[in-house]
Amino acid sequence: MIRVVLSAPWAALALVLAAGCGSPTPARAPQETLPAVAADVLAVEVRGEAGAYTFSVEIASPDTGCDQYADWWEVVSEGRELLYRRVLAHSHVDEQPFRRSGGPIAIDADTVVWVRAHMHPGGYGGTALKGSVRAGFEVAEVDGPFAPGVEALPPHPDGCAF
Repeated sequence: MIRVVLSAPWAALALVLAAGCGSPTPARAPQETLPAVAADVLAVEVRGEAGAYTFSVEIASPDTGCDQYADWWEVVSEGRELLYRRVLAHSHVDEQPFRRSGGPIAIDADTVVWVRAHMHPGGYGGTALKGSVRAGFEVAEVDGPFAPGVEALPPHPDGCAF
């Protein structure tokens, strides 16, 4: 057994500190959670032929300017491979929803792909569409992180015009 002897000034301090140890900690107010800022893919139209399709993608996003805007949409395989990325050079504050085309996208008519949009600075998280050229595209639930490593792959925006 260890015995600690405190001199009078230290004993008073020890009693004060010990008394505070038993008191409950005041409850903290829960932190307010901000709604997720995400871009939603609303529609995909396809033109062209196998191996060289052009996708026209309609996006709704809560753009506020270069500080927050949809900065690209992309096509990702079921195997989580980036097949195509269409970089968006500026925000679309006064044009919502908006549509942008891109390609060529080298897939067959029956290849199932995901089409999703990305927000600066928040990343992915909005509505994505899944389907094929032949069958069409439908809203699909992304279960957890889907192809998170794709975000780091080029191309990326080279700034924001407005």
